[in-house]
Amino acid sequence: MYVNRFAARALLAAGLACLAMPALAQSASVPAEPNPTPDPALVGDTVTVAVAAAYLPDYEGSDNYRVVPGPAAIGSFHNFAFQVIGNRASIDLIPNPGGPRWDVQAGPVGVINFNRTNNKAIDDRRIRALGERDTAIELGGYVGLGKTGVLTSPYDKLSASLSYRHDVSGVHDSGIWSPSVNYFTPLSLKAGVGLFASAERVERNFARTYFDVDAAQSLASGLPQYRTRGGWKHWTVGVAGTYALSGNLLKGWKAIGGVTYKKMLNDFGDTPVVSIAGSRSQWLAALGVGYTF
Repeated sequence: MYVNRFAARALLAAGLACLAMPALAQSASVPAEPNPTPDPALVGDTVTVAVAAAYLPDYEGSDNYRVVPGPAAIGSFHNFAFQVIGNRASIDLIPNPGGPRWDVQAGPVGVINFNRTNNKAIDDRRIRALGERDTAIELGGYVGLGKTGVLTSPYDKLSASLSYRHDVSGVHDSGIWSPSVNYFTPLSLKAGVGLFASAERVERNFARTYFDVDAAQSLASGLPQYRTRGGWKHWTVGVAGTYALSGNLLKGWKAIGGVTYKKMLNDFGDTPVVSIAGSRSQWLAALGVGYTF
């Protein structure tokens, strides 16, 4: 039915807007793998590509902000849903039949972590004095469960997932657990909106790499020494939406945008990298355009 195809692609567009925004923070740690992709069986082969300007912190925990571009693509091919969003890529390897139903999701995920890899992009001289980090390659997988037709209409979708990835490049040589919950709904033939929440729990070596201040770094930066433990690093909530600029959300150009808020937790909020040189409260805003083929 046309309405089913519209609903799925509207979810696709709204989902792209929501997913692209947190992943645009390429200098910061990447949030949970959301996996709210729409029904491939309802959508058929399709892809939405987008580019946005994101206003985000210089590094994870910073209180200085900058604007960076962020590309994204999300779609399905032969009932396999995929995402390439900023510095993260994933694919759902479990095809599901069409119709409102439970949607089981599982597959690989990869992230390129650019946090503090470029001192030229960091305004705070104290953080620059701590030294640059190499680019980390984090690989892993996720499992998730979604349901279409849960709250506002037969075509909205609620999803929950859990992902794990581990650095395979030896930069921080540790793992990151990421639970997330996502909700998307089409509002009309021209508009869709999404809400999401996620968190990250990291291992000790991740904390040491990005948030510790040792004696030599303390002398160079003026920040007090600090030793960070692993654990829950942050939670994030956000809202994003999309509006068709040509026709409707089934095909053509659309505007996307939204806002996220992240709260640094525990040792990650108390470290001088955040509590003195930065801020526990982290904002991200993005605005861009996309095209659905």
